[in-house]
Amino acid sequence: MVGMEGSGLARQLIERIDEVRHDRSTPCFVALDGRSGSGKTTLAASVARMLDASRPAAPMVTVIEGDQFYAGGTAERWDQRTPTERASQVIDWRRQREVLHALRTTGRAEWHPFDWDAPDWDTDIVPLRAEPLHCTVSPVVLLEGAYSARPELHDLFDLRVLLDTPTEVRLHRLLTREGESYRADWLARWSGAEDHYFGTVMPIERFDLVLTRARDDDEAVTFAS
Repeated sequence: MVGMEGSGLARQLIERIDEVRHDRSTPCFVALDGRSGSGKTTLAASVARMLDASRPAAPMVTVIEGDQFYAGGTAERWDQRTPTERASQVIDWRRQREVLHALRTTGRAEWHPFDWDAPDWDTDIVPLRAEPLHCTVSPVVLLEGAYSARPELHDLFDLRVLLDTPTEVRLHRLLTREGESYRADWLARWSGAEDHYFGTVMPIERFDLVLTRARDDDEAVTFAS
């Protein structure tokens, strides 16, 4: 089981996934999008845990983390780009597309994720992990992360979901996770990119389902064995 609000959001998403999967044998591909700090990773984990518990013999959900496809690049180069360019280029959606297409057509995919533990990110040589990640298709494939529902991937998804979280809650979660020093960098470089993406590229009406988080419920999300 999960905490009250986490449970409610997860159940809303699962209900919609069940509607999409009704009377079909093919996997359901879901994009879980939302601004930084909205709680996408927590929600994706809740959905996977709840669905997997319903069928212990085999995983029900394959979760792919969108941050693994960060495009990299120097801070100086990013600062020279417009919010439109940043929103378009921050995630390597072409590699995401390759992974989703492989899962749809062959049932298997592999990729080299961005190495967040690399000693130096401030380079145009993208630090990728040497060992690739592998995954196989499940009844539900969920790509979670900001920019995951971008138009270039629409034909590969059956359900595009927005997790809408109040600004003050998102900022609190971001600063708790990244530290106060992250505030100026994020506001200067990435806030405008997300404003453009969620205001122009993927406004709320372009999503199939909008889930609204009213408060920061991370502390309430717990799992029982």
